[in-house]
Amino acid sequence: MNTPILPRHVMVRYWVDYFKGNYDFVEAMIVNNHTSLDVERAAALRARLDWTSLLPSSIKKNYKPVLQTIGDARIVKEIPQLLDAAASPLIAEQEVLQALPKTYILTCEHDVLRDDGIMYAKRLESAGVNVTLDHFEDGFHGCMIFTSWPTNFSVGIRTRDSYFKWLDQNL
Repeated sequence: MNTPILPRHVMVRYWVDYFKGNYDFVEAMIVNNHTSLDVERAAALRARLDWTSLLPSSIKKNYKPVLQTIGDARIVKEIPQLLDAAASPLIAEQEVLQALPKTYILTCEHDVLRDDGIMYAKRLESAGVNVTLDHFEDGFHGCMIFTSWPTNFSVGIRTRDSYFKWLDQNL
């Protein structure tokens, strides 16, 4: 019950697959220990990933920020793509974000990437990019593909229609 379609441990395994990384790092990555202890580099990234300022209070609830005091530098050394903005656009520098075009971001309540999408939209807005953020409370990761029988879900149809409407109005 209440199990997401794409749980965190599966998503992390997908990242490791995508980056051709080592499965020995999965558990450390799940608990966010894939960050290096390079203080200067970590401080710059933390400023771009500060969920306390990038997420609305309805999502933050009573969570308290945790500053990582441990990390495994081997992970970033073996999988440098983790710190590449091309693979993780949320960590892009402000100057890079400012050059981006009008953007549509769809987030779903039941998605391991929900917070990342919302935070990215906020960073783009702060950079002056015109952003449309559509959040679907009843949505789940990948729901947009469920639009025809036998797997036609109303949320899939609504997300698809919302995106098509944005495309019609903005292209």
